[in-house]
Amino acid sequence: MQGRGSSARFGRTAIVSRISTLALSMAATFASLYVAGRLWQDGQNRVYMAKELDRITGQGKSVVSVDDSWKILECRQQLKKLASLEMDLEASRQGGFVPKHYSEVAKTGSRRKLRIVIGILTEFSHKSKRDAMRKSWMGTVETLGVASKRMEDEKGVVVRFFIGRSADRGGSSDRSIENENKETNDIFILENHVEASEEPSKKTKLFFAEAVEKWDADYYAKLNDDVYVNIDSLKNVLTAHLNEPRVYIGCMKSGEVFSEPSQKWYEPSWWKFGDGKSYFRHASGEMVVISHALAKYISINRLVLGTYAHDDVSIGSWFIGLDAKHVDERKFCCSSSWSS
Repeated sequence: MQGRGSSARFGRTAIVSRISTLALSMAATFASLYVAGRLWQDGQNRVYMAKELDRITGQGKSVVSVDDSWKILECRQQLKKLASLEMDLEASRQGGFVPKHYSEVAKTGSRRKLRIVIGILTEFSHKSKRDAMRKSWMGTVETLGVASKRMEDEKGVVVRFFIGRSADRGGSSDRSIENENKETNDIFILENHVEASEEPSKKTKLFFAEAVEKWDADYYAKLNDDVYVNIDSLKNVLTAHLNEPRVYIGCMKSGEVFSEPSQKWYEPSWWKFGDGKSYFRHASGEMVVISHALAKYISINRLVLGTYAHDDVSIGSWFIGLDAKHVDERKFCCSSSWSS
């Protein structure tokens, strides 16, 4: 009896020992996975910090504290959250949600939704072109301020020439534009853009981003300052697309990508377009119209949207991966007539 009891106790002890060993092994495995996961996450953070530190030191800063490094990470997370919230809010607006502020504004009548905001890309030396457009659209230059306000009130159309600041900020070019705007009240100055002939894409991106924050409209358009448009005909074209929340309208085209620096239309990023060297389908830059939702998308993502040598290609690239409707509107082509 004593021998059998001793054997039973020994067997139970062996079983308990095996269970304990198995439990410890599992615990060790989970602990290893947890530590590995944390190390991988910390490694990712360190990689990002290293890139940010390289970027900052490349801008002339020789020393960056640990606190600054963690602030960079925190800002990165906050920007992601903010972009996500803004996109959710815009989606809700498209679904019919109206924030309290806008509903109160609507009740008081202090703010009315516009049909379209038209931005005309211009340069400091193009005053004669601006005057020609003013006479064509609104009558004489002397009565432009009144005519511009009447167009906004009666037709829901805002027209602005948009331009940045000169490299010599506050110089004669800036003063000339400011004085011109005092007379005409139709120039939208992009304070955060420095005028440069090789950067129309960045200038156009900033116009859309700032215009959608300044004016609440169904559509936002970009024109060159040598394009003449019949406002009533334009409004009629756009009316057909009011029920389409994400629409991109223009004279759609494609074309050759030029890879030689000596060529007039040289594209520095030519290699991105493959061996065929042909641009994707996009709206010609003379006249482009986008809906409110797409303008808001540009505003929210302005810091991460890349640009190409030409602004029309850049605009097309921002929407090529979106669920946006591309409308090939032949009236927007240079050879068309806006008489009707």
